[in-house]
Amino acid sequence: MLSFTEENYLKSIYHLSNGGTQAVLTNALAESMNTKAASVTDMVKKLSTKGMISYEKYYGVKITRVGKTEALMIIRKHRLWETFLVQTLQFNWDEVHEVAEQLEHIQSPLLIEKLDDFLGHPRTDPHGHPIPDKAGKIVEIKQVILSTCALRKKVMVRAVRNGSPSFLQYLSKIGVYIGATLTIVDKVEFDGSLEITIDGKKKVFISRDAAENLMVTE
Repeated sequence: MLSFTEENYLKSIYHLSNGGTQAVLTNALAESMNTKAASVTDMVKKLSTKGMISYEKYYGVKITRVGKTEALMIIRKHRLWETFLVQTLQFNWDEVHEVAEQLEHIQSPLLIEKLDDFLGHPRTDPHGHPIPDKAGKIVEIKQVILSTCALRKKVMVRAVRNGSPSFLQYLSKIGVYIGATLTIVDKVEFDGSLEITIDGKKKVFISRDAAENLMVTE
């Protein structure tokens, strides 16, 4: 059994390690968790003792198979709760992350399976991120960054890379949502901003930063 804090660290290690494929330096982990290096060292020791990670000085932290499985279950709960909050309780997509951060620590596999059944086994959360199934498997959809797409090509918004409330609120304000059809009308060479149409109707300008945080499929 992991504590809330241990689960949060493990989830952060999983994300920073690109799904468990890379080692994570303790400095990067400290920055991610907004804490001091000494606190990270203590937590690394605890997670290592529990078999969730391995640690080698100067080479960083690596998540173990057991740790990866545990991290994926935490992520599964988080994304299912986000979906429930949006679909059932009518939360906005920029309001759910902090609430799901609390709900993801509920220790009831039966509740989570019933939640999954109730939602109809969704593949993605409200931000377009894949939801691991109960075996920890993730079905990835091939996506590209909007800023790399060609002019006049119709694409569909699949996910956001930046899940901050301010960015999500900005997207809502201009009318961009998961599933929206976008067409790049023009690219401004000076600053990399784009002129786009949304669902073939509304025309807006978006910054290069915004375009680089939208994942799309053709």
